[in-house]
Amino acid sequence: MITIKDIAKEAKVSEGTVDRVLHNRGGVSKKTEAKIKKILKHHDFSVNPIASALAMKNKYFIATLIPEHNDLDLFWKSPYLGVLKAAEDVKSFGVQVTNFGYNQYDPNSYLNTFNALLETKPTAVIMVPNFSAETKKIVNQLEALNIPYLFVNIDIDGFNNIGFVGQDSYKAGYIAGKFMHLSLPNPSTFLIIQARHNITKNNAVSNRIKGFNDYFIKNKLDSTTQTLKIENLSSSTETKEKINSYLKNHPEIKGVFVPSSRIYIVVDCIEDNYLKQLECIGFDNTPQNIACLLNDSVSFLISQKPFDQGYEAIRLLTEYLLKNEISNTKHYLPIDILIKENVKYNERNEFNVVDV
Repeated sequence: MITIKDIAKEAKVSEGTVDRVLHNRGGVSKKTEAKIKKILKHHDFSVNPIASALAMKNKYFIATLIPEHNDLDLFWKSPYLGVLKAAEDVKSFGVQVTNFGYNQYDPNSYLNTFNALLETKPTAVIMVPNFSAETKKIVNQLEALNIPYLFVNIDIDGFNNIGFVGQDSYKAGYIAGKFMHLSLPNPSTFLIIQARHNITKNNAVSNRIKGFNDYFIKNKLDSTTQTLKIENLSSSTETKEKINSYLKNHPEIKGVFVPSSRIYIVVDCIEDNYLKQLECIGFDNTPQNIACLLNDSVSFLISQKPFDQGYEAIRLLTEYLLKNEISNTKHYLPIDILIKENVKYNERNEFNVVDV
């Protein structure tokens, strides 16, 4: 028997779009509506009124706990917009989504925002577990209330989350190491620049660094890595002095690896006479990072599809709420390697979407 999912796949639209056409809810272009209706007619598809009524009675409330975004750190805007898009698509299944944003550098903001979230009595929670100790406190409360939860972007072992959506961070770091080696095949020294707040809280960053180092170890290459830890990775005078002083004192460094979305800040801090001699690799297709790729100050960006992280998390948790099962507990997204020549084909337009 053909389903809404089958219709959506044939029409190349979301299931939510098909549902809006079926129930005359509007919000679909006339061209798309006509296309869907033609497919529906071809398959002699009709809505089961009993099943539809049951679906409308089942109300589920998903709450998301993800970092806030701003003009200097646009990475988290993309997962947020993915959540918004998915929230619209799952409305027809009786699922409502509410977003809660916290300061990713402040564990108290993380806990306080969660407490506000908990007051809404969610059916399930999607969260970015930025801080290990605070995550334990949050998870203990969720499990005591029998509220299922799913991790996004950062995967921490030892918890009973029903699933994870994000990048295989170790493999991504390993790939970064491989591309650094391809760029600099002779034995070289590479510098890993890491913000101190990531050292203890961000499992994804530490896994990328391990993957990067393991590439050279497992392939028995003579290249070595050094690490520069900076308290607050920003375009401040202090940060610039620290990075350039390090490069001056270590002329053997040929490449720079930034295992976070802030390589554009590092590039902005490095003096031109050093930058032109370096191969730089970073993460994420934020507008600032893409600008660095296009002006040749960054050689490669590794994209973890942040928009899809938000969208897929809502989709998978909805699947779990409706079916009491999840098809893939580790939902790893594709690892895209972006260069100057292909980045325009990878860019999404979510950064141009207006928040409402």
